[in-house]
This record gives sequence, structure tokens and C-alpha cells, in this order.
Amino acid sequence: MRLSRKIVLPVTFVGAAALAAGAATLATGAIETRSEAAVESRLTAEGITFAHAEADGLSVHLTGTAPDEATRFRALNVAGGAVDASRLRDDMTVLPARAVDAPEFGVRMLRNDADISLIGLVPTKADEAPLTDAAADLGGHLSDMLERADYPVPEHWDAAMEFALEALRLLPQSKISVAADRVEVMAIATSAEQKAALDAKLAGLAPDDVAVDVQISAPRPVLAPFALRAVKDADGTRMEVCSAEEEADRARILTAATAAGIDGTDCRLGLGAPSPRWTEAAEAALSALSGLEAGSVAISDTDASITGAKGADADAFAAAADRLRAALPDAFSLTATPPAPADLPQDTPVEFTAARGTDGQAHIAGRVGDEMAKSAVTTFAEAQFGAAQLDGEPLIDDAVPDGWTLRILAGLDALGQMNSGQMTLRPDLLHIEGVTGSKYLQDDLVRQLSAKLDGGFEVIATYDEDLDPTAALPAPQECVARIDALMQRQKISFAPGSADMEPGARATVDGIAEVLLDCSNLSFEIGGYTDSQGSEGGNQALSQARAEAVMIALQGRRVPVDRMTAVGYGEENPIADNGTEEGREANRRIEFRLTAVAPDPNAPPALQAVNLVEQIQQVIQPDEEMLSYPADQVDGSGDDEGEGEGDDDGAELDEEPSFAPTEQTRRPEPRPDDLN
Repeated sequence: MRLSRKIVLPVTFVGAAALAAGAATLATGAIETRSEAAVESRLTAEGITFAHAEADGLSVHLTGTAPDEATRFRALNVAGGAVDASRLRDDMTVLPARAVDAPEFGVRMLRNDADISLIGLVPTKADEAPLTDAAADLGGHLSDMLERADYPVPEHWDAAMEFALEALRLLPQSKISVAADRVEVMAIATSAEQKAALDAKLAGLAPDDVAVDVQISAPRPVLAPFALRAVKDADGTRMEVCSAEEEADRARILTAATAAGIDGTDCRLGLGAPSPRWTEAAEAALSALSGLEAGSVAISDTDASITGAKGADADAFAAAADRLRAALPDAFSLTATPPAPADLPQDTPVEFTAARGTDGQAHIAGRVGDEMAKSAVTTFAEAQFGAAQLDGEPLIDDAVPDGWTLRILAGLDALGQMNSGQMTLRPDLLHIEGVTGSKYLQDDLVRQLSAKLDGGFEVIATYDEDLDPTAALPAPQECVARIDALMQRQKISFAPGSADMEPGARATVDGIAEVLLDCSNLSFEIGGYTDSQGSEGGNQALSQARAEAVMIALQGRRVPVDRMTAVGYGEENPIADNGTEEGREANRRIEFRLTAVAPDPNAPPALQAVNLVEQIQQVIQPDEEMLSYPADQVDGSGDDEGEGEGDDDGAELDEEPSFAPTEQTRRPEPRPDDLN
């Protein structure tokens, strides 16, 4: 029994030791697995793919090849965030450093007559004197935008530069690109002969060891306007002017001209066709000419016209005009001037006629009392319609009734106020009929003729809204709303403490300019405001400069400056508390303030005399006329708040123009019907 107990005790101790060793091994393996996983996960999250973790007991070895020392240290730092840094072992290697390659040198030379610009990278040790000398030789201005790098001068660099400078001297309009082994030349010649001479000259100057690519073009001229005009009269059918952009277009037009009876003519090739369907329009015009007894067709850019000759068949003209109108592409407009009546023979009844076409051409015919009356009527008609746009000659007939000349002049005066129309005077009646773009012309003409004549007249003035220059103008409240929408989408900002607008403001200024060009009957004040930071004088000057910068930007986009005023108010009239950042931000603003609505130029004198202030009140409702913007809608960021800097850091034009008065506006009376 005693021997047996002695054997059992050692066995028990050995088993316990083995069990403890196994547990320790399992614990160590778990720690290694978790450590590797934690480090690998952190490296992957940071985009480090070259390094790998291998755990050995409590130690974690990082292996892999780093591209450089900085990246190796970054991997160590990232891994140290996953496990204790004392457990990390750096077994990574780093790629050997290699010599830095020399940069690719190159120069772009731009020449516009005497002005030369140089852009690119050149070796520091290269001789730059020839570049300066070239500009001096040409008597022009050199814009040096070259950068330098201290590396050896490439082989053949000097030869390439020498050739490029010779080309620059020869070519007034050119772009020359220079590399160490290649020179590319693009230039414009004034003629084919000059192009051939320059090609030969440069070919003789080209160096043997440098590739040279010379492209000199002699472009076709820009034709403005792009025009066609053909005439059929007693002398035959001829084409007086013709334009085409390509050879194929010219062939099509000449084929149509031959079909219209025109021979021995040509079309000038050039750039500037206003529509890709220009050739189609030219063919349609020439086809219409063949249907006229006599007359002419013309196209100037996209404005087409067909004119019947005096005394020609009116029915044939109407049919030809209808065919042309149907055949013209959508982008083209047509003006049709029907044939004027032939001069009246001596045995016709006493009558005087005048006609004015939609293109401004006018014709007079009929009887006048004597040579003095003829001279007076002709001179007055030339003054009304333009001497170059008037044809026809009155006949002298002493049988005309008393007051005849006065009635002719009154009729011509009325006809001259219409866009187009006819006037017919007989002993018993003066009849005037036409089309106008004024709603009030009918009343005006009746008033004028009543003051001049003792009855015996009738006027039919048909209003055409398309001819009314004010009909398409939007209402003032619509213009204000459009500006508001633009500035809500994109705020106009300035450089801190400066009146220079940031590049991002361009789109908003473009949009506001379009609105103001559409709203040509409105005038605005551009008011600049700052917060109370900085000196009072500095704030006022900065606000004035920024308001003027906005006005100048609009002027550069063709907005008439006489409709704009710029006023800097500095820190005056705050709309929020300057003691808080939010309040200061709200006070930094630009306001567009509506100042006037132009009167309708076609309105009767009584309406034109309405006080503009009253008219504005009648046109705009107060809740739409003035718009203000709370501080929480302003997205500016603070400005230089130092003394004297003025206003704030990154002060910006307010995102929305404020049209709000400081006091509530009384609702006006309803707008009169005759102003709607």
C-alpha cells in the first residue's frame, strides 16, 4: 500500500503540469491570432497593402517592402495603434533610392503680331538672351512665364531653340512648341502664296537632328454678313452676291442658280455661315425667284426677303412668297414686299398713293398740283422713309383739288408712324391702313389728323404685339424674383478685405446680367454694406468698391450703365446686431434696390407724364417689390476683423438681393387698367 501511494503522487503532479502547459499554449495562440488580425485590419483600413503582420508569442513582426522611409514609418505608426508599440518588431525593408530623373523641358512660344508670350520649363544653364533679343527685334512686349530647373541642358536643345526663334521672327501669328528633339509650328498666312513661301523658308532652316512639324494655314476669310442676293428685271436674271462655306455648298447653290436662269456667276467661299441649313435657304430663295415676273430675293445671315418689282404681277408674287416662306428652314425669317403699283397714266382719276413694306422700302405715286408741290412731297417722303428706301415719282396735274398737298403730307406723316401699310388719297377720302407695334397709335393718328384736316379721312392701325418693343418686357416683380432665385443658388463672394470677386461669382453675375437685359425698363441701385468691424471710413470705402465692382461686372456683360448706380453705405443701416457673429454676417450684404420703372414710350402724353414714383407703386405690390433676407440665410464665413481691414473675412455679396424698405410699405391703390 505504501508503494502504491508513492507512485500515484508523482503522476498527479506531472498531469497537472502538462495541463497547465497546454492551457498556456492555447492562450498564447489566441493572443497571436488576435494581434495579427488587429494589425492587419488596421493596415488595410489605412490603405497600406505592402506590410504584413506575423505574431510570435507576444511579439508582432511587420514584414514587407516599403516604397520609401516615410511610408515605412507610417506603417509602424498605424500598427502601433492596434497593439502595444513595444510588442512590434520592424522587419520591413525599403526600396533603394534612385536618382531623380531630369524634368521634361519644353517651351511654348505664342506670337500675336508684336506681342510674345513664353510658357514652359527651361534649363537654368541655357542661354536665354536670344528669347529677349527676339522680342526686342520685333519691337513688341515679351511676357516671360518660363520656369527654370537646374539640370543639364538636353542634347539638341540649342539647335531646336534656334530654329524656333527663326520661325517666331517669320510668323506674326503663330504658336511654336519646342522640345529637346522636336519643334512643332502652327501659324496663319494671309494667302496661299505666302504660305508656300514660308513653308520653303522654314524647310531650309530646319536642323538635321531635330524633328520639325510645320503646319501653316491660309484660312478662308470670314464673310459678314453671309449674304445672297439675286435680281430678275428687264436686263435679265443675275446674282449680285453669293456666299458658301464649302465646295459642296457652292456647287449646290450654283446648280440652283442655273435652274433659276442665272449663268456665268460664282459663290465666294468663306467662314461665318449663320446656320448649317444656309445652303438650303439659298436654294429656296433662288427657286422662288424663278417664279417672279420681276423682282429680287436676298438673304443676310438668317434674314430673308423677297421683293416684287414695280408693276409686276401681284398674284405671281404672292405665290412665290408663299412657296419661299414654306421652304425656308426654321431659323430663317422672311420679309415680303409686294409689287408697288405702276405710275398712274395721265388719264387716270386724281389719286395719290404710298406704300411702306415690312422691310422699310417705300413707294409713292400719283398726282400733285405743281413742281413746288412735287418737290415738297418728295422731300417729305424722303425724310419719313429715308431717301435710299424710297422710289417712285409723282406726276404733275393742275386739276388736283384745293388742299391736296396738305392732305398728302398728313397722310405720309401718318404712314411713317406705322411699321408697314398703305395710304390712298382721293378727292373725297384719305384712307390710311397699316400695322403698328403701338397700342395707342390709332388714337394718336385720329387726334393728329383731326387737328390738321377737316374730316374726310379714315385710319385703321392694327396692333401687332410682336412689333411692340415693350410687350415682351417682364413685370418688375418677375425681374426681382429672378434675381432673387439666382443669388439663392450661388452667392457672389469677394476676396477678404478686397473688391475682387471670386471666380465662382461669374455664373451668378452672368445670370443677373441676363435678367437686367431682359428687364430693360427697370433701374437698380447696387448698395454695399459691411458690419461694424474696422474703421468707419475703411468700411465705407470697401462697400463702395464692392458695389462698383458688381456694377462694372454687369457693364462688361452689356448691361447699360445708365440704369445702374453703385452706392457704398459701409456700416450704416444694420439689419442685425453687430455684437454677435450671426448679426455681423447678416449685416455684410449687397442690396439691389429698384429705383425706377421707365414709362411706356408708346403711351399717350398724358400717361407718360405720370410721376415715376406713383407708377412704381402702381406696378409692384409691396410684398413682392422688396425682399429681405434673415441672417440664417447668409452663408458667409467671417472676414478680417482687424482694425482698418473693413467688414469681415471673405465678405461676400449677399446671396439674395434685398429690396426691403426699413419701414413697412403702405399697400398702393389698384393699378389702372390702361397700365396693364
